[in-house]
Amino acid sequence: MVSTGPAAAPVDLSVDFAGLHLVNPVTTASGTCGYGAELAEYLDLRQLGGFVTKAVTREPRKGNPPVRTVETGGGMLNAIGLANVGLERFLVEKIPYLRTAPTTVIVNVAGHRVEDYAAVCERLDGESCVAALELNVSCPNVAEGLEFGTDPVRLAQLVRVVREAVSRAKLIVKLSPNVTDITAVARAAIDAGADALSMINTLTGMAIHAETRRPILANVTGGLSGPAIKPVALAMIHAVYRSVAGPAGVPILGSGGICTWRDAVEFMLAGATAVSIGTALFIDPTAPQRVVSGLEDYLRRHRMTSVRELIGGLQV
Repeated sequence: MVSTGPAAAPVDLSVDFAGLHLVNPVTTASGTCGYGAELAEYLDLRQLGGFVTKAVTREPRKGNPPVRTVETGGGMLNAIGLANVGLERFLVEKIPYLRTAPTTVIVNVAGHRVEDYAAVCERLDGESCVAALELNVSCPNVAEGLEFGTDPVRLAQLVRVVREAVSRAKLIVKLSPNVTDITAVARAAIDAGADALSMINTLTGMAIHAETRRPILANVTGGLSGPAIKPVALAMIHAVYRSVAGPAGVPILGSGGICTWRDAVEFMLAGATAVSIGTALFIDPTAPQRVVSGLEDYLRRHRMTSVRELIGGLQV
């Protein structure tokens, strides 16, 4: 009889994210796979720690005219313009599926006014299937003409108002990297009541057609995502974790170019409790499955029993 050797030691992939139990630390990034049903055609959602929907706004939006996406070296630019069905249709058409989704559901929320965010979040807080709300604060403020997420004072005002409107769902603030000091913005969000941070959103970028001498995107500029922004994301997560989020006990949902298990490990070492996969899903919708499997193998090779041992474990 051939011996198969001892059974592999069990590995715990679960994490506590602001009081939410995630079966593993791998989630999707907002805007990359619709409202859940679209991705479920390719991936068993039970393999995800969580699913983040595309942005929901108070009113329906058609978004920007084409061209809205363009491939770049090591990534892609997008200027979708937050195209979505709006809150009312979301509640009628999308929530029924999300109520049955076999994973933690996080809804991304966007708006141009503080009252827009508050109204959407208050309604969604009443849906028990929505475990958390992720505020996209990279939207221009109609009154000021600036992104909420670029000014700590404006951001704090927004988060405080939404915090008062939400009593059940966890509140995650998705930080913009297009700032001078992201630690100041992170501190403002936490002090105003954020339960968790999500970082980073896309970097502002541009693509130009040399022959026509015109911008490729109809919107002129767009958001850069993919492996090209990974070093920026790692540096910002490390800075926020070390100086703000870590001491405050506030978890970080890390994103920005995650394609492989190795990327996920690096983000968690920098301070992320969980990670979001976005652009990689356009290439391979099963990427989360590969990342989870690779994480498990990594932990076994390093004789670690829990993925939580990685969080903030960077040796500096």
